[in-house]
Amino acid sequence: MKVKLAPPAIKPRINVITLGCSKNTYDSEVLMGQLKGNFFDVVHEAEANKKNDIVIINTCGFIDNAKQESIDTILQYSELKDKGKVGKVIVTGCLSERYKPELEAEITNVDAYFGTNDLPKLLETVGANYKYELLGERLLTTPSHYAYFKIAEGCNRPCSFCAIPLMRGKHVSKPIDELVKEAKHLAKNGTKELILIAQDLTYYGIDLYNERKLADLMRRISDVEGIEWIRLQYAYPTGFPMDILDVMNERSNICNYLDMPLQHISDAMLKSMRRGNTKQKTIDLVNQIRDKVPNIAMRTTLICGYPGETEQDFEEMQQWVADTRFDRLGCFTYSHEEKTHAYDLIDDVPEDVKQQRVEAVMEIQQGISYHLNQQKIGNTYKVLVDRKEGDYFIGRTEFDSPEVDNEVLINTAQNYATPGSFVNVKVDRAEEFDLYGSIV
Repeated sequence: MKVKLAPPAIKPRINVITLGCSKNTYDSEVLMGQLKGNFFDVVHEAEANKKNDIVIINTCGFIDNAKQESIDTILQYSELKDKGKVGKVIVTGCLSERYKPELEAEITNVDAYFGTNDLPKLLETVGANYKYELLGERLLTTPSHYAYFKIAEGCNRPCSFCAIPLMRGKHVSKPIDELVKEAKHLAKNGTKELILIAQDLTYYGIDLYNERKLADLMRRISDVEGIEWIRLQYAYPTGFPMDILDVMNERSNICNYLDMPLQHISDAMLKSMRRGNTKQKTIDLVNQIRDKVPNIAMRTTLICGYPGETEQDFEEMQQWVADTRFDRLGCFTYSHEEKTHAYDLIDDVPEDVKQQRVEAVMEIQQGISYHLNQQKIGNTYKVLVDRKEGDYFIGRTEFDSPEVDNEVLINTAQNYATPGSFVNVKVDRAEEFDLYGSIV
């Protein structure tokens, strides 16, 4: 007599929603890799139209705007749950790590809240097991030819304005061998560009090896076959390891690019921000980096409207931006974050003044970017094609990171390229933040 086996239970589809920075993107990809390894149907930011879907929202809790976006997204999906358009709603990430009790009290129809280090518990809640053999494997949400590559978690820096240590904990480096294995896996699946990320890249290795090891890690990853570009994001200026610039000069597949958030230049502001730096040390460091790698593209980020920022402090920042001529620059208004050191200070710069100052800095930067881009006309650059959009193939040079920097637009009528390929492009014309060119 044959025994009739019951059909396997149909697992719900899991829809992952990612908010915030590239570190969150990486975390969502690891989560999705684990779910796929547990044979779930996993999608990223799909339309909510299946009543049995489990929606997992990976939240950001960094500044006010990001927190509001996360709360709005949670409310949106909890309402869809009430209407029967999704099955369960689960919240994870930085906002949930920082405000879990408040969220549980205010938004009660969310099925579960998890913090930034609760992946095994989250998986267990949806009926999955954390699989150690999947270490380093992810389901990319970016185009397959580039990937964010997180080398450490958390931060040990005492910056007064920053809540990241509250949400992400102390700095924890990943072992070099583990990262090399992950890089090989990505390269095998077609990834050509690795964008190294952490809260603080330049602290890498101190906790594991008792010394800074970013240069050694860069060499090891540079040796991985198939990796054609390696890009550094989020370098901290204090204690900057100059040996990474030697590796940048040695290795052709390490981009001449450095993202170093400097935040301010006024000595009074740097001291209050607890940056461990001064105006002169900052200026000297930028000059030393440029001397060592003459054609490096430097990106920085600045804060306007920090408590106590006077008109004189701001004018000093404006003049420094104009003088330094960063290749790329982002600027943000100060956000008064609970439990940070700066929260004890009076948030005394009005919001409209903060915004005006941001706009003034970005206007200066727009002029700098336009002038620097005009100098590129007639030059030929190696370009990685990211996508086709309308009448253009859109790509980047080694001096540009995805989503935040300049793009190269190549007209599809006269040129042909495939996303994920490298092409040589001669620049024909330039705008403030875009280059236009033809394949040669």
